[in-house]
Amino acid sequence: MQLKHIILTCLILVPCLFASGQDASFRRMPAGWSAESPREEIAPDFEYNLKGGPDGNGSFGISTDNRSGSFGWFEKSFPVEGGKYYRFSALQRTRNLKQARRTAVTRVLWRDADGKRVQHDFESTASYGTGKRPRAEPEFPAIVKELDNGWSLVQGVYLVPTAATQGIVELSYRWEARGKVEWAQVSLSKTEAPPARKVKLATIHFKPYGGDSNLEKCELFEPLIADAAKQGANIVVLPECLTYYGRGLKYVDCSEAIPGGVSTEYFKKLAKKYNLYICAGLLERDGRLIYNTAALVGPEGFVGKYRKVTLPRGEIEEGITPGTEYPVFETSFGKVGMMICYDGFFPEVARKLSQNGAEVICWPVWGCNPLLGAARACENHVFVVSSTYCGVELDWMITGVYGRDGQVLSQAQEFGEVAISEVDLSKPLIWSSLGDFKAQLPSHTPAEKRRDD
Repeated sequence: MQLKHIILTCLILVPCLFASGQDASFRRMPAGWSAESPREEIAPDFEYNLKGGPDGNGSFGISTDNRSGSFGWFEKSFPVEGGKYYRFSALQRTRNLKQARRTAVTRVLWRDADGKRVQHDFESTASYGTGKRPRAEPEFPAIVKELDNGWSLVQGVYLVPTAATQGIVELSYRWEARGKVEWAQVSLSKTEAPPARKVKLATIHFKPYGGDSNLEKCELFEPLIADAAKQGANIVVLPECLTYYGRGLKYVDCSEAIPGGVSTEYFKKLAKKYNLYICAGLLERDGRLIYNTAALVGPEGFVGKYRKVTLPRGEIEEGITPGTEYPVFETSFGKVGMMICYDGFFPEVARKLSQNGAEVICWPVWGCNPLLGAARACENHVFVVSSTYCGVELDWMITGVYGRDGQVLSQAQEFGEVAISEVDLSKPLIWSSLGDFKAQLPSHTPAEKRRDD
């Protein structure tokens, strides 16, 4: 209580008195809000600006000078009705921050009438604590939109545990020196349940023997794509370098423009014909450079491409050039990223795709340790869909769908099979003790050290 009084008196009331002779910009915080910090010695500076925010109706602000390691937050308890959905919403603006994702953090905590923690009403399906009701850990609303006025929209929709009667909102500033965070238009209000986003993820287990041209290789996949479509697939993943497989040629001999080459044009027609998305591993020529590329096409046409970032020595020796970007593409069902084969050995690729918003990562892969596929899915809480040339007898890479906890949801056993799984992208995976781990990744992932730090 003493720390709380010091913070409120010195950092809320003093600015108010100081500014009163000029204007009434600073006043006591709105009812129910308080300023908090674990210890007085690391408390940052708090303020409430009556005329702050993009609408001029007030804003909360936390800042520091040169004191690194400062940590504090604004807090308010909102009444909630258990068993109902609630939407958290706020506008946020940051200044002079190098690691805004770690420094400006919003949380919502569910508590009962006595302020005690509560449990969720469902049993966890995650690989840890399966079948047990997990404790309701903090929720982490995310930035969903960057606004033109310099502010960002932070939101999240949550099912309140039945035992909860209050949602405690925290607007926090963590650790970084010489920065500032502002929040405005903060609310926690009842809303409708979000619609389910059920998606069927499919992958093809196939060695395309035969075919003397890029087009003929691609044509070998149509029966299996048709099979996936018949099963209701929204997206189907094909293997790596499929036009190169079994031809005895060099990579450069099988390369073509992407888009515009015969392979992407052909798969575009199939995507429209079968009303699904296709991720195909191809070889791309761009001027004098050759890339190992995954192309994504859909009913609307060419969607985008990913150039393999990590290259094994065989590809380096044949003159393949590595990519440098981690694009994520919006489809009719969700956000899709791609990686290729050797990328799976390195956590950075899947992490970058996840940070860029990927909900599903398509993975054309010649061969890799299947445990790394599970790791890439689990550590990022994304669905990973792999398509390989390895047979199950090798006990190596699989053609299958990995769940967000790394468990294999479906796997092809024979060549010529389609593996398919239905998932719900709207439903977070809740772990015992961890909660919604994916939502915590932005604020908990280590900061990258910069030269000017």
